[in-house]
Amino acid sequence: MQHFKTLSSYLDYLGLPRPEHPMLSVFNAKGDGYLPCPRESSPPITNDCYSISFKKYVEGDLNYGRTKYDFTNGALIFIAPRQVLQWDNSVVFERKGFSINFHEDFLKGTALAHQIKKYGFFSYSVNEALHLSPKEEKQIESIVENIEIEYQNNQDVFSKEIIISQLDTLLKYANRFYERQFLNRKEISNNLLEQFNQHLTEYFESGQLQEKGIPSIEQIADKMSVSQRYLSDTLKKETGKTTTEHIQFYLIDEAKNILLQPHKNISEVAYDLGFEYPQYFSRLFKKKEGISPSEYQQKYSLN
Repeated sequence: MQHFKTLSSYLDYLGLPRPEHPMLSVFNAKGDGYLPCPRESSPPITNDCYSISFKKYVEGDLNYGRTKYDFTNGALIFIAPRQVLQWDNSVVFERKGFSINFHEDFLKGTALAHQIKKYGFFSYSVNEALHLSPKEEKQIESIVENIEIEYQNNQDVFSKEIIISQLDTLLKYANRFYERQFLNRKEISNNLLEQFNQHLTEYFESGQLQEKGIPSIEQIADKMSVSQRYLSDTLKKETGKTTTEHIQFYLIDEAKNILLQPHKNISEVAYDLGFEYPQYFSRLFKKKEGISPSEYQQKYSLN
């Protein structure tokens, strides 16, 4: 897999102009302008840059997770360093919008270098992009214009600080708009929750717990064709519980049934549920239920 260590080499690969700054590039198509059109397709690649881009969808089949979605509004897409990128020419976008790319070292020594890692949307898939309302578009566009002004001006001792400040503001607004998107897409969120529960049920009932152990969040997300971070964030917004907590709930619920079966000791129950160490199962059970597995057996056994 090809990896690009510098911003310039990555832009060269895309067929885009060299940046004005070695670690920052800003393309902003306003009025009658158009975004430079990068190559139509690419095998998997990675790079050391963050990317924030806004494009309007025109035609092509895109899914939101596994759900078809109307992309008539603009899509704001966030890509983190070393995230695998791959695309083909099946999806067509307007060439209006903006694209901001900056090397991760551009943030070194700033508070944003730490803060940016907390924004989960950099780990989302492209088909889980942020879809802006017209009002939100204008708010984001005004911030990008401020960044572009500093980018195009002669660099001075204040330029980087101002650009970093504007990037920080853009990401804060994006975080707010994602919160709105989670709230407004109850149908999609409910569908995702139903799919998640269905996958867990099928995994438990198929006997894979004993064969393969407790499923990881990554395994389930891959089965559902969504990113791990997006699945976790959606379930958290919808139910107040993390993905891990949902899996633990299933395990404890199943444990209660097995514990009450005749002649089952704690170790056997733990191994049946895919736990490698019975002690970990006992600690988790007591944490969730307030009593140990053996105490649960004594309390509820029909002896």
